[in-house]
Amino acid sequence: MTRHNVLPYALDGMVSVIMPAFNESAHILGNLKEVVATLGTFGCDYEVILVDDGSSDNTYLQAAKILVDHPEFVRIVRYDVNQGKGNALMAGCSHAKGDYLVFLDADMDLHPSQLPRFFHIMRSSGAHAVIGSKRHPESNVNYPWHRQIYSVGYYALVRLLFGLPLRDTQTGLKLFRRELLDDVFPRVLAKRFAFDIELLSIAHSLGYRIVDAPVRLEFQRPMGRITMRQVWVLALDTLAIFYRLRLRRYYDRKHGSFGVGAERGREVTLAEIPSEPV
Repeated sequence: MTRHNVLPYALDGMVSVIMPAFNESAHILGNLKEVVATLGTFGCDYEVILVDDGSSDNTYLQAAKILVDHPEFVRIVRYDVNQGKGNALMAGCSHAKGDYLVFLDADMDLHPSQLPRFFHIMRSSGAHAVIGSKRHPESNVNYPWHRQIYSVGYYALVRLLFGLPLRDTQTGLKLFRRELLDDVFPRVLAKRFAFDIELLSIAHSLGYRIVDAPVRLEFQRPMGRITMRQVWVLALDTLAIFYRLRLRRYYDRKHGSFGVGAERGREVTLAEIPSEPV
């Protein structure tokens, strides 16, 4: 069911929605159309940038079909080898024109109709970033018990190491002012599991105001089980971020103009869509 809302105030700039996608060909076109339809009710300038993170299926070709009807609102970016969700988000931002940047998961578990509340929280709190949180007391979510255990454990680790003013860092709906990302991305090393915590811990250490927001999370498909290897890698990467932040002071300076070693990808054109159905 579609739920559209208008923004609570007129924005003083453009909104860029970045959607990372990996092997999403079965439903990506429909999801993109839903995002465009929703943003069209907000009364603001916007663009949607879909980043195909080295999918092995036809994700980018299916997504590119929307360019026939909405070339003014949607752009498709891709690269050949999977680099991780963090890399896809940075790649999308490198192509974005917006003053506000939204991270939105391509599976649509988190509907973009929730964004007006994020913008309201940003203005009322003076925040540079508003982060969706499954653990917010006003959130409406229902997810498996083993994920809840992982979430609680990881939250405790993050709170202990970084002191972030957040209850959740991994939820796939986030809103940023562009100046924060322009300042933080040239310091980021993580491209996969630990990307969110590195991004947010750097921003917090640099003095940016970050607040969380409630979300409504509705699973659109069965969830894959988190493996112990993924949990172990995330824990090790998180400790590495703590080492770079607190001991090496690595993040005190920028290391280029973009994410360190990140793949930017290239923009897909309408001419690349095959004449026969994909």
